[in-house]
Amino acid sequence: MASPRTVTIVALSVALGLFFVFMGTIKLTPRLSKDAYNEMKRAYKSYVRALPILKKMGVSSILLRKSIGALEVACGIVMTLVPGRPKDVANFFLLLLVLAVLFFHQLVGDPLKRYAHALVFGILLTCRLLIARQPEEQPPEKKILLVNGNEQPLAHEAAPEKGKVKVS
Repeated sequence: MASPRTVTIVALSVALGLFFVFMGTIKLTPRLSKDAYNEMKRAYKSYVRALPILKKMGVSSILLRKSIGALEVACGIVMTLVPGRPKDVANFFLLLLVLAVLFFHQLVGDPLKRYAHALVFGILLTCRLLIARQPEEQPPEKKILLVNGNEQPLAHEAAPEKGKVKVS
């Protein structure tokens, strides 16, 4: 049976991965939702206008939106399907991406309702990363004493605790 920690990590990984695949796809193509796609285009134009250094570096709103969308899709697929350490790496990149998006929202002065989802998913990504990075709890090792070649538990482990009756 899987531990609650493992179930939590898998559930968060799949849910977050699917969310970011969905959001990244909306940034890349109007096939899922034309209205959401047009809203993303408008938002990224305002982000580039608010941060002139992007224009000086040759980053257009289209390049920024498609880069972020592609990274979200790629990391979302890794979070959903790939086992092991790559999930943590994808989680970290998505967390950095969410922080950048929160910065952009603050920069243009968006109200909280426009970026609340990014805040919530940033918190979920942080929780998933913290849970995944915690060491697995190991059961305590039983100490064994060799007496005349026979293994026997140590006296304090073999004897029942005071006030408790040992039932065989």
